This record gives sequence, C-alpha cells and structure tokens, in this order.
Amino acid sequence: MGKAAAPCGGSSGIVSFLTAVPCLSCKPQPAAERRMSDQGKGSASTTAGAPAPGSDTYKGWLFKWTNYLKGYQRRWFVLSNGLLSYYRTQAEMAHTCRGTINLATAHIDTEDACNIVLSSGGRTYHLKAGSEVERQRWVTALELAKAKAIRMMRDQSDESGDEEPTSQSDRSEIQGTLKTLASKLDDLSTCNDLIAKHGAALQRSLSELEGLRVPVEGGEKIKAVNERATLFRITSNAMINACRDFLDLAETHSRRWQRALQYEREQRIHLEETIEQLAKQHNSLERAWREAPTLAANTPAAPTIDKAGNDRPQKGEASDEDEDTEYFDAMEDSPAFITVTAADHTQHRRSVSNLSGASGGHPNDWNQEDHVSPSCNDSSGKELQPRRRRRSRIPDKPNYSLNLWSIMKNCIGKELSKIPMPVNFNEPLSMLQRLTEDLEYHELLDRAAKCDSSLEQMCYVAAFSVSSYSTTVHRTAKPFNPLLGETYELDRLEEFGYRSLCEQVSHHPPAAAHHVLSRRGWTLWQEITIASKFRGKYLSIMPLGAIHLQFHSSGNHYVWRKVTSTVHNIIVGKLWIDQSGDIDIVNHRTKETCQLKFSPYSYFSRDVPRKVTGVVTDSDGQAHYILSGTWDDKIESAKIVQSSRGGSGSEGKQKTVYQTLSPKLLWKKYPLPENAENMYHFSSLALTLNEPEEGVGPTDSRLRPDQRLMEAGRWDEANVEKQRLEEKQRAVRRRREAEASDALDEGREYEGYQPVWFQKRTDSLTGETSFVYKGGYWEAKERQDWSLCPEIF
Repeated sequence: MGKAAAPCGGSSGIVSFLTAVPCLSCKPQPAAERRMSDQGKGSASTTAGAPAPGSDTYKGWLFKWTNYLKGYQRRWFVLSNGLLSYYRTQAEMAHTCRGTINLATAHIDTEDACNIVLSSGGRTYHLKAGSEVERQRWVTALELAKAKAIRMMRDQSDESGDEEPTSQSDRSEIQGTLKTLASKLDDLSTCNDLIAKHGAALQRSLSELEGLRVPVEGGEKIKAVNERATLFRITSNAMINACRDFLDLAETHSRRWQRALQYEREQRIHLEETIEQLAKQHNSLERAWREAPTLAANTPAAPTIDKAGNDRPQKGEASDEDEDTEYFDAMEDSPAFITVTAADHTQHRRSVSNLSGASGGHPNDWNQEDHVSPSCNDSSGKELQPRRRRRSRIPDKPNYSLNLWSIMKNCIGKELSKIPMPVNFNEPLSMLQRLTEDLEYHELLDRAAKCDSSLEQMCYVAAFSVSSYSTTVHRTAKPFNPLLGETYELDRLEEFGYRSLCEQVSHHPPAAAHHVLSRRGWTLWQEITIASKFRGKYLSIMPLGAIHLQFHSSGNHYVWRKVTSTVHNIIVGKLWIDQSGDIDIVNHRTKETCQLKFSPYSYFSRDVPRKVTGVVTDSDGQAHYILSGTWDDKIESAKIVQSSRGGSGSEGKQKTVYQTLSPKLLWKKYPLPENAENMYHFSSLALTLNEPEEGVGPTDSRLRPDQRLMEAGRWDEANVEKQRLEEKQRAVRRRREAEASDALDEGREYEGYQPVWFQKRTDSLTGETSFVYKGGYWEAKERQDWSLCPEIF
C-alpha cells in the first residue's frame, strides 16, 4: 500500500522510521485510485526527499492551492529548522523562495485523506499530497518539526532570561551534549505519542475485523497481528523509559560537572583578584620605600642592582666615586635602566622603571630656574606682559547615555574619519584645536632656544615631544573632524611670544597643516594625517607625518614623528588610552639623535604604567644623557659621565653600564583644573581654545555652529547642525568632482581644491612632500580682509 522508506542515517533516523509508518486510520486506497496515484507520481511525484544524514531536513513535491483559476499547482517544499518553505522548482532553492511559514506558531490540520492545511498569523497553506501515505509522512514530519521549534523557542527564552551575558561564550561542551540528549528524548517522546495514537487505531481496526464474520484461519492471523501490535507498543514504551533514565543520569552527572566547573571559574577569578591586589601592594611598598626619608641614611652599603633584578655585592665598603654620581645598567636593545639616585649626599637606589613617585626636584620646580643649566638660563626671555584674563571653565558635560557598540559594530575595519557619529562621542574641540594643544608646554622650547649645548637642547626637545601626550590620558572623546578649509588660530604673541595657525588641507585622507612662529627663537611646523582603524575591541590611531622644529640662532633642525595611540575597551568596560612605539628625534644639522621608547601597558609588567625611556647620543653614537619618566606625569634627564661594558644579560648580550649624575627634572604635568572631570577632562589651555575671540577668520573652528552648540550642552541641536554641515561638504565635493569630469572631457586641466594659507613643498631634509605655511594670514587678519576664505559653515 505504501512505499518503502528511503534509507537514511545520522540524527534523522527517527524521521526516516516515521515516514515508513502509514496512516492506519485512513481507509484502504481503492485499486483505481492507487493506479491514478502511481501515474501522478510519475509526472508530479510527491515523493519526499530523504533527509540528509545528520540533518532534520525533509523535502518533496506537494500540490499547493493558488487560486480558483489555476487551482492546485505543483511546488517543491523544504522543511528545515522549524520552517516550511516552498519553491516552484528545485533549482529555485538557490535564489528565490516563494514563501515560508514558521511551524512554531502554526496549526496543522487534515481535511481529508490527502489534504493538509497549515495556518499561522493570518497565512494559510492548502496542500495536497499524491497519496494517503505521502500525506501521513508529511504530517508526521511537520508535527515533529513543530515540537522541536516550540522547544527551541522556549529554550532560547529561558536562556535569555536566566543566563548572564557572558555565559554564552563560556558554555561548556557538557551543556551542549545535555541539550542534544534532551532534544533527542523529546523526539522519542513525540514518536511514542504518535506510535500510541497509531497503535490504538490499529487495535481498533483489528477489533472491528475480529467482529466480522471471517474464516477461522483469518481470525487467528488477526489475533496474532493484534498481539504483535501490543508487543510493539510495550517495547516502544520501554525504550522511552530507558532513554529517560539515561537522561536523568546524564543530568545528575552534568550538575556535578557544572559545580566543578563553576568552582574552577571562581578560583580563577579569585586568583586574578589576588594577583591584582598583590600588584597594588607591591607598588605601594615601592612607593613607601622610595619616599622614606631615612632609609638610605640607615643603610651603610646598599647592593648594586643590575637590569635583570639581581643583587651584586659591592667590591669595597668605601667608594672611590663622587657622592653625586649614580649608575645606569641597561641592555643594548632596551632603554629600561636601573638607577642609583643621589639625594643630600647619600646614595638612594631606585629603578627608573618606577619613577611615578620620585622626582629630582619639587613637583612644581620644573619651570623654575633651579633646574636649568647656566647655559640655558633666560633672564630676559620672560617679559612681564599684561595677560588677558581667559575663561577657566565651560558648561558641564550633559549626562546623555548612548550605546557605542550599536554604532560601531557596523564600522569594523573602516577609517575613523569615515564613520558617521553623533556628537555624543565627541568633545567640543576640533582636531585642529587638539593639534594646537601640543603647545601647552611651549616653555620647554623657550628654554631649549637658550641652550648653548645642542645635546642639552635635545633633552628639552624630547621632553616637549613627550609632553604633548599628557593631555590624552583621560581624553577618550573624539574631536570633531575639521571641514575642508577650516582653520584655527591661537595668537599668544603678547603673552607667550608665539602665534599658531592650523588649516585642514585635505578631507580624504584627512590632513591638517600646522605652523607656529615664536619670538623667543624657534619655529615649529607639521602636517599630520590621521590613519585610524576600528579593530572591534580597540581603536588604533596612527598619526602620519613629520614634525619639524628649527631654532633661529643655532640653526638646529629637529625632526620626529608621533607614536600610535590606542583606545581600549571600545565594547565593554571603561575606555582608557595607551601610547606605544618609538620616537626617533634627529638633529639634521649635527646628526645627534634621541631614541624614546613608549612602553605599552601590560597587566603583568613590574614597570610603572605609561613609562618612557630614552638615550641622547651624538653623531658618533656615544650616549650623553639618559631620559626617563612617564608620558602622563614627568620627564627627567641624567647626564652620563662614564660608560662601560658590563656582563652578559639573560639573552647573552652585553650590557652597558652608565655612570651618571643625579637626574634633573625637565618637565612635569600641570594639574587639571577644578571640576575637570565634568568638563571633558580639559586642561587649562584646552578650556580657552574654543573661547570666542574677535577678528578671527570666518573659517575658524570657534565659529563652527555644531561644536558651539555641543559646548553649550544642546546636543540634539548640535547633531542636526553636524548633519547639515557634513551634507553641505558632500555637495561641494560632488560639484568639484563634476567640474573635474567636465574638464577631463574637454581636454583641459583642472586644478582642484587648493588650501588658502598653506602650499605643497618638498622638504630638503626628509624628501617628503608636505604642506607648509606660505604666509599672509596674520596680514589678512590685521586688514580684516578675508576675501580668500571659502564659506564652509
């Protein structure tokens, strides 16, 4: 009466077994109808495709009701993952699905011997199989898939309500196996219900046959079949019970394994907390030891410590060296040193890698003459000029919450400048103003200009290059991307003797040119292009371009480049910034160099976070100064008086032992203003950068409306204005592209956008082409003639 089941293996053996069971509640098919069905199967076969091994997929042809004109049409149906989809042909599976119904919310009904009705959410499918057997196979598969879909939906609901967000990634293989076992048990339970249903129908049919008048031999056969059906039902129940016992046993062991796993997790967390606590205690002890005033005095002879942390006994009780000398011990490849600090004619040993609590002078002494060598004293450099009173606070930052990941998840791998972001992630300063913030510690360059020794001058230049990062430690917000042609001036000529001008000279890639001229003997210029990538968990910001610094009297020309900045915990946790990489400062006139190393943060490192170390060498490669400190606090220098080769290190390389004088404090960070945490952690200079000023150019960042609205706390209006400005800039870019295309078609040259105050030149020292100041801005400001400026706001 029915076809043999298609062979199948894997987890879909249950489906294959069920498809071989015909619907015994239906009437036997007459011969004529059977012949018609067989013919239909030849042309419009409803033979379901056997499920693939290891999957719960069921496929085959069914007739679907379309409309009263066309009636039932032959369609290819696919049952997979609780969804029933249909196609006109099997080839359409690759590209076009005609419809899908979710069985989890569907109602399955049978109208007659061969019809199936599926309804869900107002959608109804009227289907017809080629025979009763095919209809029953589809009904069985649909009921099984519906049970699985309902169970899966319930499990997902339970998981989302009960589990912690991080449990999904930590789910063990045991839990997955247990879920699979539970799924298979539910399959068997569904099978048991179906077998019981069909078995009851079979027994009723047999009982009816027994009541009929049949020959004795036929009655005995019917009785034997009835007994076998009863035995089959008992066996299936026994199988279900055995599977249930097995699952109970697996659940018992799983709970035991779960407890063991949870215990291991707790132990790991406890160990991490213990390590963190020990690290904090270690730093506290080191700080207390460094700050103890009588420690060195009570120690008659302290051991010399090498770089690897090993104690070396001194050769004698008395030393032939001066009491004002100290020792550095360093490997050639690493600028990390161990120091011996002299204080009050008593040697006090400490590590340069832990400098945060020690200083060569008082915290605020770095800008006093006590720490400047006689050759660098400037008795006339600080003219007493009346200083304009500038603002010391801005409106507090509003407390608006916004999910960063909801915006950044679609931006992985993109340039930061091409990511459209609301002002909620910005600070009310543009990138041009952030670039101008490098001048916060311009006094270092004023002192350097007075130095007679180019090596001492190099130390101040190195300290200046490090000081530019001191404002970034808490500044996790993103500055505004400048519009093409946007400018920013900072005129501190009367107060500090310098004038600064920035201009956005390119939009894609974003590039800004900067020029500073000081009356106190130096000129600085740079072109910075920001290359930034979002990596999913952190954001890398790579400034490209060289910074040039020239001193007027000596002609010393210094060139260096910035290091990489990384913003961590983009998705989860508190944002924090780290600086890492090397800075090589070169004096192109004397060929002297300074190599600075910014050590990346490491949880297990014994070094103080944000450590910076460096060596100043002459043109012959001989070291003259050691630099050490942190990029968020201070930089010290120590003059080398003698160097010698030491023993081999752990990697088999010889170490160089530097004998130096006591370190001198070159630079120390200014404390942040009061209430800085509510003012974007701005420094005193940053608070004044966006202060309105009269007479500035119409393209100045101070006049940018979205930035001004954000500073005032009107973020919603700022977002609207930001979108307007960006769309205006896009329209201008499209117009230029159209003009360039027209010029190309006409065979004429198209110059394209040219900056107003900067022009491209090839640098004779580096060989690079960059934008340099061509003059005219300050003269235009004096005349208030801004006819050359574009209208960008």
